[in-house]
Amino acid sequence: MTRKYFGTDGIRGKVGVPPITPDFLLKLGWAAGQVFADGGHNFVLVGKDTRISGYMFESALEAGLTAAGVGTRLLGPMPTPAIAYLTRTLHARAGIVISASHNPYCDNGIKFFSSQGTKLSDDIERKIEMYLDLPISTVESSKLGKAKRVVDAAGRYIEFCKASVPSGLDFDGMKIVVDCANGATYQIAPHVFEELGAQIITIGAEPDGLNINKGYGATQPEKLVQMVLANQADLGIALDGDGDRVIMVDHKGEIVDGDELIYIIAKSRLRSGLLTGPVVGTLMTNLGMEHALNALNVGFLRANVGDRYVIEMLAEHKGMLGGENSGHIICLDKTTTGDGIIAALQVIAELQYTGKSLHDLKSDMQKYPQVLINVKTAQKIDLNHQGIQRAVHAVEQGLGNEGRVLLRASGTEPLIRIMVEGQDSAKVDKYANELADNVKQAIEA
Repeated sequence: MTRKYFGTDGIRGKVGVPPITPDFLLKLGWAAGQVFADGGHNFVLVGKDTRISGYMFESALEAGLTAAGVGTRLLGPMPTPAIAYLTRTLHARAGIVISASHNPYCDNGIKFFSSQGTKLSDDIERKIEMYLDLPISTVESSKLGKAKRVVDAAGRYIEFCKASVPSGLDFDGMKIVVDCANGATYQIAPHVFEELGAQIITIGAEPDGLNINKGYGATQPEKLVQMVLANQADLGIALDGDGDRVIMVDHKGEIVDGDELIYIIAKSRLRSGLLTGPVVGTLMTNLGMEHALNALNVGFLRANVGDRYVIEMLAEHKGMLGGENSGHIICLDKTTTGDGIIAALQVIAELQYTGKSLHDLKSDMQKYPQVLINVKTAQKIDLNHQGIQRAVHAVEQGLGNEGRVLLRASGTEPLIRIMVEGQDSAKVDKYANELADNVKQAIEA
């Protein structure tokens, strides 16, 4: 049975366009309540990022859960990984995140966490969808759920983040620029790094409901680069709108992506004798990372794109570290899901331990040139289309053993993502643009 609403990362879309509407979110809250209710004193955590529609959807979910007889604990603006952590430590039946991650303010979405702070299984998502097809019923008035606000949520999560680095280690003497993307980390990330001793310069921390991810954050780190150079900072940290991904900038203004950060953390864990199992990347992970890990005799596996698939493969192979070049980094020895703040802390702890700069640590891994092109599509496209496959084969022939090609449909946006990677930068750029033109022609046809 396929899922009707749930994608690779929850349910996401444009606000006001089904299913991202108040009436659907009301029904979704009720359906989730039917699945998570256990007949006793139970509650679900609900948190959100800073986009303006979060108020509307928070109220709709609360109403649906209440009708199902499930209590609601409202967290307000809170990073996605914080909601995973609090769901587990507050012994909630589940956690619900209202966020569209790195998307613009006009989008929104819903993600769920289990009581253990992990992504829901496909079976649970299908069960929620089953209830979505049924009419809403309301429990007897004495059994209605109650809503409360959790007042110390931010403090709890800040202390958890700080505890993820070795005790006694501080960041005294470091100057760090922190970019919060005008998103869910704006009240948390600066405190974490400052309380560990760093001198902090904060940008992207003035959310107005409309500016989340706009000109700031992990997907647009240009302002962070400028601020690091202008302030002669040791490094910069760019989080995305819901705080589950991170990109960093070294003191020379060079961007350090998720692959390079995972490599630094892997090398740190290996040095300390704590690395277990293979490192897990995705189909998009740079070949340079795979080769660098192989040189350290560290196993490497590729999962499908999406942090849920990385986590599943880590669990299957008893691994502890993985992620995506976009900055989703999963440190299962520290937490249960991708966490931008936790990942950044692990990298900075290694800088402090070794006395090296971020630029020095990333230089041990040589990335292959990689060109990514997104082609918009108004409808679903068969990537096995004869013309597309012929174009892919031609590029693979041209690259030989020095590179690779990947085409995939985005799980969150109406896009075909094209990736070409190889040792020769000019050749890679030429082939990527040729392939994008062929895909566009196939779409138009």
